[in-house]
Amino acid sequence: MSVMQARQIIEQTARDSYGRLVAFLAVRWRDLAAAEDALADAFLAALEKWPATGVPDKPEAWLLTAARRRMIDGTRHARVQAGAEQALVTMAEDTQQLAGTETSFPDERLKMLFICAHPGIDPAVRTPLMLQSVLGLDAARIASAFVVKPATMGQRLTRAKAKLKSDDIRFDLPGKDEWPERLNAVLEAVYAAYGSGWDGINGEDPRRNGLAEEAIFMGKLIVRFMPGEPEALGLLAFMLHCEARRHSRRDEAAGYVPISEQDLSRWSIGMIEEAEHHLRTAAQGNRIGRFQLEAAIQSVHAQRAWTNRTEWEEIALLYEGLVSIAPTIGAIVGRAAAVAEARGADTGMALLDEIPTEAVKSYQPYWALSAHLFKRMKRFEEARAAYSRAIGLCMDPSIRAFLEKQLVNISCFY
Repeated sequence: MSVMQARQIIEQTARDSYGRLVAFLAVRWRDLAAAEDALADAFLAALEKWPATGVPDKPEAWLLTAARRRMIDGTRHARVQAGAEQALVTMAEDTQQLAGTETSFPDERLKMLFICAHPGIDPAVRTPLMLQSVLGLDAARIASAFVVKPATMGQRLTRAKAKLKSDDIRFDLPGKDEWPERLNAVLEAVYAAYGSGWDGINGEDPRRNGLAEEAIFMGKLIVRFMPGEPEALGLLAFMLHCEARRHSRRDEAAGYVPISEQDLSRWSIGMIEEAEHHLRTAAQGNRIGRFQLEAAIQSVHAQRAWTNRTEWEEIALLYEGLVSIAPTIGAIVGRAAAVAEARGADTGMALLDEIPTEAVKSYQPYWALSAHLFKRMKRFEEARAAYSRAIGLCMDPSIRAFLEKQLVNISCFY
């Protein structure tokens, strides 16, 4: 086997199993940073050995064994924290058993999500910590999503991992009375992971392949873990509604297709109905929240599959509620877009004008929407400038091509 073939298999294993492997090791060793380091060494060892020996029958078990050996070696050069020796014995027994059976190792990611949401961890870094350590996003992409420098985000994550080693943080699922206070941070992480996977639909970044599916899996796991929790149900409904349209977001040439022009026959009715079921169940809790409103907005869009029209006024009203609960830049720009459709481009533009310039200078959807509204208002010079700004900020080649086409059309008016 060539080094290239081995690298491809290792990269696929990392995409499929990194979060599960880290969570399994961290829960037993009670040290997230050590688990990440040991697993990194295990992947490096695989890259060195697998080209010569071939890929083992159970790559995950091989990696776990290699990581365990790395952790054992580490104890010979450092003081072992209380209880770590027993954790190593348990881990050794686990990996030996996994090597000899067909059983997959336990999925500890949900446990790690709730551990990372501990009140002792800085609230600003809980979601990034989960995204990196449990859901597999790299620090640079997380930093971009949270609009901070990569070095700054790296420092915050390092401090958080050090905090997890402290004696006042128990490495286990919290008691049921602690679940509600940690749930929102967990849901935020799953939401962000889904968004990253959704943005990576074209597959330019292989690290995001399958991330949307993993987020939906985690959403379903949370719903099973906390049945009847309205916001968990709302998040799952939101993701399923979005996922139902996945195959209609690109045409046969992989070109971007805006939602208003999508082929309704390519929407998954089964997935929409599943999302609607979860949203109805969430409503029975009589406790409205951000993710339920996000799902409700997608639900209105989904009704076009039956009515062939979009109720923009209803969407605008739902965005009003969302902005009152969670006034994120995304929600504020989304409200402006819906209001523009329901009440006119000038009304939508007035809402965009209320947003502080500093908050949106690098927010691509703001500039894309501004360009669209300027075009509708026949303010072509401003539309041209906004399209250029949106294109410069766009990371998705298909959306960039779509915007470039709009810019060319604007130029026809000159």
